[in-house]
Amino acid sequence: MITTVIHTDQRYVQALLENDTLAVREIYSKYAGKVRTYILANSGSEDDAADIFQESLIDIYNQAKNKGLQLTCPFEPFLIIVCKRKWLNELKKRGRQPVTKEVDDVSIGEDVFAMAEQLKQNNEKMQLFLQCFEKMGATCKEIIKRCMGGEDQEKIAEQLKVTYGYLRKKKSECMASLTQMIKVAFDQQS
Repeated sequence: MITTVIHTDQRYVQALLENDTLAVREIYSKYAGKVRTYILANSGSEDDAADIFQESLIDIYNQAKNKGLQLTCPFEPFLIIVCKRKWLNELKKRGRQPVTKEVDDVSIGEDVFAMAEQLKQNNEKMQLFLQCFEKMGATCKEIIKRCMGGEDQEKIAEQLKVTYGYLRKKKSECMASLTQMIKVAFDQQS
């Protein structure tokens, strides 16, 4: 028998159920900005962001009240995924495209928990990458940034006033160094 462990962030779901004003304010102050940033970056307005955030909280409230929603992951990635799904659904409606999973969009199933956990892990990996990247020398950081930006490497070499061969060799060395730093940092966390 598999037992599910309820995450401590269940307190946010409980706060919604009990209309705990302080905790609901905390939800808004911690998470509304992230949802706003996402929606503004994806063809939305301030009003859209406010509406999606509010509707998502209402969906979570309804799931908790009617279906006994229990969080097995942190609240933040869970809320972000619910908001993203709602926003993508809204964009499809506006585009007159058929809306997929209209009923499922307000239903919160195990896949959302899994996606939320995956999002959390990806965010942690990205933070680890950025921390290691910041420790690198200026030349390596510049080369990696430009090369990861998809710019033609011959042009990058020309702009940096180095040969194409040197750029490729240096990029390889920098990436190997970054990879090693990330591996060491990851091993220390484990």
